[in-house]
Amino acid sequence: MGAKIQQYSGLCIERARPEDLDVIMRIEQASFTMPWTRKMFEVELCHNPFGRLEVLRRHGEAGRPLGGYVCYWVVFEECRLMTLAVDPSVRRQGHGRTLLRHAMERGCEAGAMRGLLEVRASNAVAIQLYEQEGFRRTAVRTRYYTSPVEDAVLMERTLASS
Repeated sequence: MGAKIQQYSGLCIERARPEDLDVIMRIEQASFTMPWTRKMFEVELCHNPFGRLEVLRRHGEAGRPLGGYVCYWVVFEECRLMTLAVDPSVRRQGHGRTLLRHAMERGCEAGAMRGLLEVRASNAVAIQLYEQEGFRRTAVRTRYYTSPVEDAVLMERTLASS
């Protein structure tokens, strides 16, 4: 995993750095009822050979506040979306879609043939985005999440070959 920067019309997505973790944690805590811990993000950033933790920021604003982040694993033929969040102050501007597409494109480039994810059943906005991006519901894990207790919807899509 190099420090490759991918640009998307005024935005760039690049590998997260340790100094990004404070902002990642702020976005994470504002986005989820059961947020990941800082240690979980540190493991993804520094110790997981399959994990990729990448951040979205305005082009040329390294060190500036992040618009969001995505964590995904590329393991053999699978690109598994682990978490994705956008700063509440810049939601509804297509950043989540940009991060999702980026992760699936990078997974495909690394040889993945399908994308996988799970999402809270109540997260209608995310489910709608995933369905618009070609994911289909494949299963439900009953009472999978806590705080509050609810089902997880498993979703999958085929990744186009380059």
